[in-house]
Amino acid sequence: MRIARFSIDGNVAFGAVEGDKPDELVVDIIKGSPYADFELSGVKVPLSKVRLLAPVIGHKIVAFGRNYAAHAKELGHEVPDAPFAFFKPATSMIGSGDAIQYPSFSEELHHEAELAVVIGRMCREVPRERVKDVIFGYTCANDVTARDVQKREKQWARAKGFDTSCPLGPWVETELDPSDLTIQCTVNGQQRQLGRTSEMVHSIEDLVVNISEAMTLLPGDVILTGTPEGVGPLNVGDEVAVTIEGIGTLTNKVIKRG
Repeated sequence: MRIARFSIDGNVAFGAVEGDKPDELVVDIIKGSPYADFELSGVKVPLSKVRLLAPVIGHKIVAFGRNYAAHAKELGHEVPDAPFAFFKPATSMIGSGDAIQYPSFSEELHHEAELAVVIGRMCREVPRERVKDVIFGYTCANDVTARDVQKREKQWARAKGFDTSCPLGPWVETELDPSDLTIQCTVNGQQRQLGRTSEMVHSIEDLVVNISEAMTLLPGDVILTGTPEGVGPLNVGDEVAVTIEGIGTLTNKVIKRG
């Protein structure tokens, strides 16, 4: 099931996206929380009539770096023996179609296409065999990075945590085997990144076990699983798209921060 969060006529709701053809997709509005037992209202709205938002209302975004060996190599880094985590604030999230605002303190903005895991229940110290039980679903992510700031500042808070630096969407796919999916990133229609989730150094199970050892995860929290090689620059006016097999395409345009 594809679960979207959207706004229409000033109201925000969750809904199940139905249909196969892009121009015939509709959203069936959900009654209740998508993270608990819910009912479909039967009230259906054409997807073309709504504005897609970031598909979750998360408390935190836990991102893992250098989880693809080729990406670590292209930036001159070693692959970490254990998962290497950092945070992006919830205020960095935007949805598909929203604008990435080029930060005024950077001159080198990069795209990083990633598979995002969405947590579906409160959990802590999750055993490996129970990881699937705490996952709500998966979505596309772009870990937009001010690369020059990342290089000169020892902490990554500004480089990866600025407003609009975490596009997510277009929706959450709840029924998906994430073990070997194609991840692609294009900029203005030209391919920049192409990889597979099977190339991850540390698996999704590794990542959930690692971070839940340290902290409680809540429904709607997001885990970014790393990016394949091919990261590169974004400029004002560019349109960047992240496509993941079985999920869909997340598209955002880069604008000057006003």
